[in-house]
Amino acid sequence: MGEVEQTRFNISAVERETGLSKDVLRIWERRYGFPRPERDENAERQYTADEVARLRTIKRLMDTGLRPGKLIRHSLDELKALAEKRIRPRRETPALPLESDVLTLLKGHDVAALHATLSSLLLRHGVQRFVIETVAPLNRVVGEAWMRGELQVFEEHLYSEQLELALRSAIHALPRTSGPPRILLATVPGEQHGIGLLMVEALLAAEGACCISLGTQLPFEDIRKAALAHKVQVVALSFSMAFPSRQVADGVATLRRSLPSTIELWAGGEVTRRMRKMPAGVRIIPEIGDTIAALTSWRTEAVGSSR
Repeated sequence: MGEVEQTRFNISAVERETGLSKDVLRIWERRYGFPRPERDENAERQYTADEVARLRTIKRLMDTGLRPGKLIRHSLDELKALAEKRIRPRRETPALPLESDVLTLLKGHDVAALHATLSSLLLRHGVQRFVIETVAPLNRVVGEAWMRGELQVFEEHLYSEQLELALRSAIHALPRTSGPPRILLATVPGEQHGIGLLMVEALLAAEGACCISLGTQLPFEDIRKAALAHKVQVVALSFSMAFPSRQVADGVATLRRSLPSTIELWAGGEVTRRMRKMPAGVRIIPEIGDTIAALTSWRTEAVGSSR
């Protein structure tokens, strides 16, 4: 009996399945010898299902800040073990019923029920409790499930979109203020995740801070210009788990040098947990709940300096 032939994927299908561009796939093929596609009768690359599975796991690990050169020679089992190792230290307790319910809704593709669940929790707890006690742990659980390959990319995106809708609705319902502190919120080039920004904006706006959000991937020079144009007292940057940690310190140092000393620079998010050292003049906010403490500290110092 002949060998069962594996499913084959062309390079366009692999790009869609993994999120890795065709150029990256070709570069890795030349540089690392992986993937090693065969060619069909038209000389088109053909990838096996095993190669696609490895590439998908490599992409997930890259999104946590690891370099491809350190990943690409590992087997699929080794890559899965590495993913589990990066998850386990941050997960000390089993998932709560709510967290399990949200994962079930995502896997069942029940958009209406997911929207209703998030909206109900927001109304019941209020915006600050919702962000700190519900969204923060949910983000971690969903991220861990995605890292393990338990969620598809489109399912993780569905969660992000529904959460953004809930957070934007909560922010728009809060009273608008123009008083101090005026806080500019943005992410730097290469950081395309905006959930962290919305979480911070919701917490700060609920405390009466004037928040000016410019969204994701704003060039450094534009952040500087916006900070001056809006006469802000604070620039707050958000960094997700996916942002390379080696680039964080350089990025904030560049921005810190370009801003007047009178403007505070805050950096927060998952990746800042792994930072051993930050440039002088940068306030680190590794936990979302620390955002309110940073605001309280700014106000206390502002009152003291005005006396």
